[in-house]
Amino acid sequence: MQNCAPTSTPEIDQAALREKYLSERDKRLRPEGQKQYVEAGGEFADYYEVDPYTPVVPRSPITEDVEVAVLGGGLSGLIAAARIRQAGIADIRIVELGGDFGGAWYWNRYPGIQCDTDCYCYLPMLEEVGYIPTQKYAMGSEVFEHCQRIGKHFGLYDKALFSTLVRSMTWDEQAARWRIATNRGDDLRARFVVMCQGPFNRPKLPGIPGLTDYKGHTFHTARWDYEYTGGGMDGGLDGLADKNVAIIGTGASGIGAIPHLARSARHLHVFQRTPSYIDDRGNAKTDPEWVRTLTPGWQKERRRNFHTAAFEAFAPGQPDLVCDGWTEVSRNLAAHLDATDGWAAMTDPGRFMELREREDYRAMQRLRDRVDAVVADPATAEALKPYYRFLCKRPGFSDDYLPTFNRPNVTLVDVSATRGVERITERGIVAGGVEHEVDCIIFASGFEITTDLDRRLGIAPFTGRGGRSLYDHWATGYHTLHGIMTDGFPNQFFTGFVQGGVTAATTAMFEQQADHIAYIIREAVARGATTVEPTAEAADSWCATVRETAVDNTNFQRECTPGYYNNEGERQIRSHLGEPYWPGFYAMEDVLQAWRETGELAGLVLDSDV
Repeated sequence: MQNCAPTSTPEIDQAALREKYLSERDKRLRPEGQKQYVEAGGEFADYYEVDPYTPVVPRSPITEDVEVAVLGGGLSGLIAAARIRQAGIADIRIVELGGDFGGAWYWNRYPGIQCDTDCYCYLPMLEEVGYIPTQKYAMGSEVFEHCQRIGKHFGLYDKALFSTLVRSMTWDEQAARWRIATNRGDDLRARFVVMCQGPFNRPKLPGIPGLTDYKGHTFHTARWDYEYTGGGMDGGLDGLADKNVAIIGTGASGIGAIPHLARSARHLHVFQRTPSYIDDRGNAKTDPEWVRTLTPGWQKERRRNFHTAAFEAFAPGQPDLVCDGWTEVSRNLAAHLDATDGWAAMTDPGRFMELREREDYRAMQRLRDRVDAVVADPATAEALKPYYRFLCKRPGFSDDYLPTFNRPNVTLVDVSATRGVERITERGIVAGGVEHEVDCIIFASGFEITTDLDRRLGIAPFTGRGGRSLYDHWATGYHTLHGIMTDGFPNQFFTGFVQGGVTAATTAMFEQQADHIAYIIREAVARGATTVEPTAEAADSWCATVRETAVDNTNFQRECTPGYYNNEGERQIRSHLGEPYWPGFYAMEDVLQAWRETGELAGLVLDSDV
């Protein structure tokens, strides 16, 4: 669809840059790590539980028995429910806090929201539902519509319980059912439960002193208040025309929202602790001629190519089908190996990593040079430069973000020297000893992604056999079979980043997990089993496999600037990728496929006693 030449990158002093990276990291490290954030519960529950988009319709509590409960109606939940239905299980209940399907794409409706990875890879089940995205990086509204499309295609709407939050889950040994209690007073008794809350599930707030003192208006980007701002996801925030606005956070949400806020607000104050990686968006409408060339299986091929670029390396002559900032380092490395006839380096892991690291440093310098070329004020430009390795933070892509800081009504407030905002007062925000009076504070502070598991799930109690808490069971690390099930928690399945294969197209991981979960549920039902769960020995064995084959990248993570990718630089790194099966996503598929083909359900215990 586009020319995919390597990018031109500058020469660099790699040793000097590494020292700069480490010093910039140290400026931002905080001893409290993830505890610098406040959980959206208790007095802050409205930042999570209140739905600004769909009125909650009163209803009577539901008491029912159900074969399968899927917790979460985002992409992972939709995929899981679809595959379970295809496996012949019709009695499904999807429990979702939002007023519709979509998950992160339901909640995140901030102006400018856009998919930041190739949509032909990211949007799942494209061939199954007969849809092609309208552009390479779809706007959030299109992704949300695709979630709805999947729900309609697989007949999942009549199975959904919207505007409902799971409060607790307990295993009822006598009934051999999971008892699920909700905020609506429901008592669901589910034979099987599939956990699909997703990593971008619960917003978090910065733990700034005085957070509750502020008398102005506040909201989180994942619960955007259009009644206050006016406008919509395309901008036009005319309600801010007479407002001084502050936004805290410059990650993915901030990158999307800040240009629109700047166009509409009287004045915008951007509080930045760490600058983001910002590359050109380079979006393009889908070419109908390209679509006509597609043959069955095209999405799998494209996803595999994307995975190769992100997690492995291109082979000689292998094209880069995605061709963007995510694949730049691999693309440039391949060009360098072509030019130097250096492909033999691929057989030497040390030499290969050395060459890849060099391309990483050069690509990041290209981005810093781009900041100088776009941002007029030298001090502002310097503050916007990302001094860290590629993938230390989630890359961002925007044609409008950097030029926004040339506007006279935008002030960048660099809070790196104080490791964040100092405090909030009744009237505004204090940084560098200066109080900035504002009418509204917007928190672009992210989600509970690598915080403690109980914070991420927000379900308490969550107990299996013998009343054992999952949080205690996994206190020292995950303990699963294939990243899907854990011992002592029968008939329960996990999706997401646990102990499985990881790929650049995250939704492909959800599909892989859903296929495996649907198979186990189908076989358990067909074999007349009341419960199915892994033995402790099987989980021990899988944990040993994961850890014996692990790639030790903790040094890379530890040298990164703090953020959710590396658990805010805490001493014990908790990766946002969970505890991956490092031989790879496709190696994981081979493991699961071979396991299913035997038909033995090795490592699982099936019990038919009620």
